[in-house]
Amino acid sequence: MNTQQPAAYEQLRQHFQKISHFEHFAALGDWDQATMMPAGGSDSRAAAMAELAGHIHQLKTAPNLTDWLSEAEQQLSALTPPQQANLREMKQQWRHASCVPSSLIQAKTAAAYQCEHQWRQQRPANDWQGFKANLQPLLQLVKEEAQARADAEGVAPYDALLAQFEPGMTAARLEQTLGSLRDWIPTFIQQIHERQLPAVASNDAQRYPIARQQDLGKEVMHFLGFDFQQGRLDISAHPFCGGVPGDVRLTTRYDEQSFLGALLGIIHETGHARYELGLPIAWQGQPAGLARSMGIHESQSLFFEMQLAGSQAFVDKIYPLLKRHLSCHQSAAELHQQMTQVQPGLIRVDADEVTYPCHILLRFEAEQSLIDGSLAVSDLPEFWDQRMQHYLGLSTKDNYRDGCMQDIHWAVGEFGYFPSYTLGAMYAAQFRFAIEKQLGPLDTLIQNDKLAKVFDWLQQHIWSQGSLLDTDTLVRQATGEPLNPQYLKRHLQQRYLR
Repeated sequence: MNTQQPAAYEQLRQHFQKISHFEHFAALGDWDQATMMPAGGSDSRAAAMAELAGHIHQLKTAPNLTDWLSEAEQQLSALTPPQQANLREMKQQWRHASCVPSSLIQAKTAAAYQCEHQWRQQRPANDWQGFKANLQPLLQLVKEEAQARADAEGVAPYDALLAQFEPGMTAARLEQTLGSLRDWIPTFIQQIHERQLPAVASNDAQRYPIARQQDLGKEVMHFLGFDFQQGRLDISAHPFCGGVPGDVRLTTRYDEQSFLGALLGIIHETGHARYELGLPIAWQGQPAGLARSMGIHESQSLFFEMQLAGSQAFVDKIYPLLKRHLSCHQSAAELHQQMTQVQPGLIRVDADEVTYPCHILLRFEAEQSLIDGSLAVSDLPEFWDQRMQHYLGLSTKDNYRDGCMQDIHWAVGEFGYFPSYTLGAMYAAQFRFAIEKQLGPLDTLIQNDKLAKVFDWLQQHIWSQGSLLDTDTLVRQATGEPLNPQYLKRHLQQRYLR
């Protein structure tokens, strides 16, 4: 055996461990900005995070990586299959970083931090002109990055952006997968409207103090197996899960007039967190130990939020907690009816699971047009209004904060992320039916306090695999077939038309 081969791989392993350490503090910087940082720290934080992003980029493009990767690949047989997978992921990270100059990474990071910080004030003020002034230069940098990646990979610019979140995914494949929703979602929504009972009237006089909602959320997180020795729950303008394995940071936002939004946000982010905490410990700090893709990540959050929490059995289980912490006036059945009410709305994060794909289709179409230049930022509000009316029969004319300004993703320069949400819903449904084939009905498992068996299945087939497998192989090994959108349709039919 060539002794230089293991040495080259070991040099790579140590180098990427170093990168992981810097990314650790970048993740905590992101969390702190969203939760704790005073407004006056924005400019200096943006500069510091841009400097850190530039340093991480330099590490990922270090000149000696070319030789180490070449040496390691020359005698691939000297590595174990997991090491080969780690090498594959190392090369992927190096290739993604090498095609974009460090100066562009720093410029985009600084612009994104500035845009996001301003967005936090501009959105509540419905200040489209102010947001547009920040989004336009940020989008230009995103387009420059997309073109650089496209030139290096030999793909279309939007495909290059998609690859950062969903490796192997293309716009053409998405059009086939997500586009299939256009064929049945509108009719499906109409069928549900004809069958569902009227919405349960809420008690507007009842208030739910934030402190009690926080206590409730933490108890539900415990019920879902979250380890508070390895994470925490905080408040932010937009719910998210960040941090690193072993130190996972969750956030949600609260409304004293309604507790459901915060609770479902907590459950959603707990799914992300359980995935992060379940990643393979032996590969922590290495590319193979990272989450497989954002689609798979979203599949875990949506499995928790939709497949588990959306069931009557789950509501029945947590109902005593609701009574104890919030003195909830609704019955468990009324609460479940409220949670599963299908009603088109303007806000994506508040959308029910049936109308949600329409929000993603709109953003998918907008992103493609913004990146290829057929849609100007100045025309985005009109485009948004037209597509919302087309998909959900709602108008956002002059309502920018509930229209094209509502999401944080574009404000931080994340274009190509949104499709991951509906891909995640499709994966989650497919995982559910694979679990039921092996363990029995999910509702029965919840009723009989067998959630641990569900989590064990996810740990074995999804979480512990990290990025050791590519997405298609991961899904095929877990479920016996590649991604099949029909499982999402089957799930929704069972829940809403049964």
